[in-house]
Amino acid sequence: MDLSNDYMQEDYMPARVTAVYKERYAILCEHGDCFARLKASNYFVGGSEEDFPTTGDFVLIKYNPNGDSQIVKTLPRKSKFVRSNFSGHAAGYVKTILEQVVAANFDFVFILTSLNCDYNVNRIMRYLTQARQSGGQPVVILTKADLQPDYEVFLHGIKEIAPDVPVHAVSSYTGFGLDSLDEYLQPGKTVVFLGMSGVGKSSLLNSLMGQEVMAVKAIREDDSRGRHTTTHRQLIVLPSGAMVIDTPGMRELGLFDAEEGISAGFTDVEDLFLQCRFNNCRHQTEPGCAVLAALSDGTLPQERWDHYIAQKRENEFVDNRTGYLNAKRAHHKSIVMRNKEIKKNGGYKK
Repeated sequence: MDLSNDYMQEDYMPARVTAVYKERYAILCEHGDCFARLKASNYFVGGSEEDFPTTGDFVLIKYNPNGDSQIVKTLPRKSKFVRSNFSGHAAGYVKTILEQVVAANFDFVFILTSLNCDYNVNRIMRYLTQARQSGGQPVVILTKADLQPDYEVFLHGIKEIAPDVPVHAVSSYTGFGLDSLDEYLQPGKTVVFLGMSGVGKSSLLNSLMGQEVMAVKAIREDDSRGRHTTTHRQLIVLPSGAMVIDTPGMRELGLFDAEEGISAGFTDVEDLFLQCRFNNCRHQTEPGCAVLAALSDGTLPQERWDHYIAQKRENEFVDNRTGYLNAKRAHHKSIVMRNKEIKKNGGYKK
């Protein structure tokens, strides 16, 4: 791990964030489990570029055996799961937060959806796009297989829309299919759970742990939805030595900077663009359009094209909004730096 000499010379040690509680962080370091807070001058001073830690992050800490340790730096992330967030504040001044990082440094993204009324192909595709963008490997987990005798139909359905993504049907109640997850849950590997409330994330985690570590709440019968069982993101170590980051159920998943993720999930669609007669084809009424031809003969399903267009439009909206907020943040930062310079010079501009 490449660290600057300034940090190497100090009495700092690495740690991993296992949970976030507003301004306090649960961490795991060589001394075991403890708590820590951010060093204000590193994270809250105007113009600071330090990333706020999230669950799964590796950080440098100044260890305190008699109380909360101090987090001084967030180390580089190998993967992260983000969603768009266009508001926020910190340390008494407005701070535009363009992305909300909800998990970091994971190897696999378990996309959980239950085989009941929760099953929604469009939502699964959105999760797949974000998972591909995150840097982790997506794996679709169809839960509550004991409630669906024809679960193989759903397995094949996922394989049709994402042939390169592993998909497994499991039942936490009967134990069916759980052994198929062993290949991902190896020592030192980290998995992040994603899914709406009521899909069985807590039940699956309890089954993998071999004991009840998360409360399980009943779901509504009319729409198969449940109340959020997990109220904060936390990292849990399984008996196998693998680690799971459990996240609160998300009712909405906004795409953020997801251009690469969309392209990775729709390579078949974008390959058609190269076959169009015109380079600037809009795929609407142009002659020689390969997309329109594929839609006409059925080789490109209309539903898949609609999913692609919907994700592209959402991502374009977020990118436009992000560009505006980036400019606004840069302007605010320049004002802060100018005021600091004026104060440094005794209240006079140079």
